[in-house]
Amino acid sequence: MIEDNSANRNQTRFQPKLGCVRLPLSAADLANYSEIIDTRSPSEWQLDHLPGAISVPVLEDAEREHVGRLYKQVSSFEAKKVGAALVARNIARHLETALAAKPKNWRPLIYCWRGGARSAAFTHILRQIGWDATQLEGGYKRWRTQVVADLQELPRAFSFRAICGRTGSGKSRLLTSMHALGAQVLDLEALAGHRGSVLGDIPNQPQPTQKMFESRIWVELSKFDPTRPVFVEAESKKIGLLRVPEVLIERMWHGECIELLTPQSLRVRLLVEEYAHLIADPALMHFKIDCLSPLHARQRIDGWHRLVDAGAWDHLVADLLDSHYDPAYDRSMFKNYQGIRRARNVSLTAISSEGFRSAALSTLTMGSTVGVAVPTSVPNFP
Repeated sequence: MIEDNSANRNQTRFQPKLGCVRLPLSAADLANYSEIIDTRSPSEWQLDHLPGAISVPVLEDAEREHVGRLYKQVSSFEAKKVGAALVARNIARHLETALAAKPKNWRPLIYCWRGGARSAAFTHILRQIGWDATQLEGGYKRWRTQVVADLQELPRAFSFRAICGRTGSGKSRLLTSMHALGAQVLDLEALAGHRGSVLGDIPNQPQPTQKMFESRIWVELSKFDPTRPVFVEAESKKIGLLRVPEVLIERMWHGECIELLTPQSLRVRLLVEEYAHLIADPALMHFKIDCLSPLHARQRIDGWHRLVDAGAWDHLVADLLDSHYDPAYDRSMFKNYQGIRRARNVSLTAISSEGFRSAALSTLTMGSTVGVAVPTSVPNFP
């Protein structure tokens, strides 16, 4: 009689091999590893990587390009021979430097582009040394597939409360104060490295790639408790050059709205503070104003340029609010955010830390119109 091993074959097919782990992985799963090591080239790592992963490349960018050319122009055998020598030298260098002080109980997760030769070689050597190294099957490619799929579902688990308010109201600072008081806050502008307007570039901080932005959102959503609300600024579809994931923005549009009411005098003061880098660079301010040319008459654009030349910053900001930002806010908010007409209001009376803390306390203790639990108390501060 021939023994039927189909069950064993199926079990083998769906179980990772020794020293490997398969996706999907949760944020809690990733936290179980001592370190997450990205063995891809530095440029690949910069585009996006697993949360918290450090770059420990087994091939540098130029080396990877060289091996790729050999593969295409000579043969796969020649490419593998040269690549193996480069990988071996680079792993040896990492063992003598970055990894030299790792303890015996160090437990890293290793990955490359698609769980192939780069991460396999690194994992094999580390395991031979005695470290409990694990290779991620499918590598970054399969991880990216998981993030895209998760972002289709994760936002549906939460009830979002959109903090609305005209430009310069202090929405980002309010969210920061709310987070300090224990609220669940998704700060998309911080994750996107941009304040969301034409003047919203953050100095010396380029925006991440779209993939990295989505990975950062995945990390934040993975931390949240679905039984508690998530507070978020009422953003548009794009923050600078980056797109908010479709399911997330739709959930935000249909969430409850809370409107932050700030007098224009305080809005002007706050924006002059936040635009300090532009005030210090009038040429850059002129460039930013020219970006508004398709939306405004030449006479108005020229008037803003004259205010820059005169250093009349308060007048410029007030005019930008009246003529550009406030009308744009009204058009966008009433078109997209379903709850804006029944939004409850929170007033900001000072742009000091205490002023934002007071507004945050008011926001957190006002309850809900949609039956979602909110903190019944907040910490007392001296």
